[in-house]
Amino acid sequence: MEEWIEQLRNSVSTLEKLKAYISITPEEEKAITTLNTKWGTTPYFASLMDPDDATCPIRKQVIPSLKEKENHYGISDYLIWKENRDTDEVRPDSIARQYYDRIAFTVTDVCANYCRHCFRKELVVDRDLKLRMDVDEGIQWISEHKEIRDVLVTGGDPFILSDDKIEYIIAKLREIPHIQMIRFGTRTPIVLPHRITEGLKKVLKGYHRVPIWVNTQCNHPKEITERTARAVYDLLSCGVNVGNQAVLLKGINDDVETFRTLHQKLLSVRIRPYYVFYCEPAPGIDHFRTSVEKGAELIRDALRGHTTGLAQPMYVIATNIGKIPLMPDYYIMEKTEKEYRLKNYKGQYTTIPNIPE
Repeated sequence: MEEWIEQLRNSVSTLEKLKAYISITPEEEKAITTLNTKWGTTPYFASLMDPDDATCPIRKQVIPSLKEKENHYGISDYLIWKENRDTDEVRPDSIARQYYDRIAFTVTDVCANYCRHCFRKELVVDRDLKLRMDVDEGIQWISEHKEIRDVLVTGGDPFILSDDKIEYIIAKLREIPHIQMIRFGTRTPIVLPHRITEGLKKVLKGYHRVPIWVNTQCNHPKEITERTARAVYDLLSCGVNVGNQAVLLKGINDDVETFRTLHQKLLSVRIRPYYVFYCEPAPGIDHFRTSVEKGAELIRDALRGHTTGLAQPMYVIATNIGKIPLMPDYYIMEKTEKEYRLKNYKGQYTTIPNIPE
């Protein structure tokens, strides 16, 4: 049996299994036993949790919390709103759309790690929303819509599918003349790096007209191990670029030191920081949300001028009308007819000419 399959079969998804890794607090035990929610992670990711610290950033992403019952700001039927599922356009359940020329293709509702902050919580974690994940139906729809040039294959986690199923999806998408790019959204390089096997590499590798890109989600430097570094290198060796889409999470990565270390460490294992997402207004995850301004402040105070520009992601919020950047202009202090007055990360000032159009 391949190691990644063994990891999934031995998923840490019961109280008894979890006790082998951590000392469970009464609050954690009550949440696990009383909340009607799907939870669990791989033995590998569970081994990264601090056994004695309930504030461990990995524990907080894995273990259910009683705070998930609180919902002051989350939007009801969030996924229907966010993915524009209640519209006049007839689409299969597997197709989510916010843009004209690209779509999200949801091929599974299964994950290796059930993130407590998941924006698809209604579908993947709480299972309140039922969608039909028919791959062939989705591919047929994509083939009929010639404006679609870019497909994000997502879930759940599409890399939980077998090599054969992933190969089938890629082959069918590449047969469509108007498809120019295939992207996969997967947390497996972080929570199940064992998944990057010789078989999967064979499916992904090679020079093609339609390239493959992978974006993962790493939210804390503790999640980056030598095993992840090797998995990412193997993906890059297949010609597959790897980016990171972090989520800004209160009490996990919303301080300057952690935020800077995360983005520097991502680069050290060849993962390119791509996005930092404001934690979306899905129901039951209020306790993970910071102020909207926090992400921009962290990029300003932790990254800009303090580390290479390669480590600086775009700060956005994902909405029903697409991703919206949330970065204010901290650096243009004054504009006159003659010049701009600029400030750098040290508080030093300089000027550049104001060139008329």
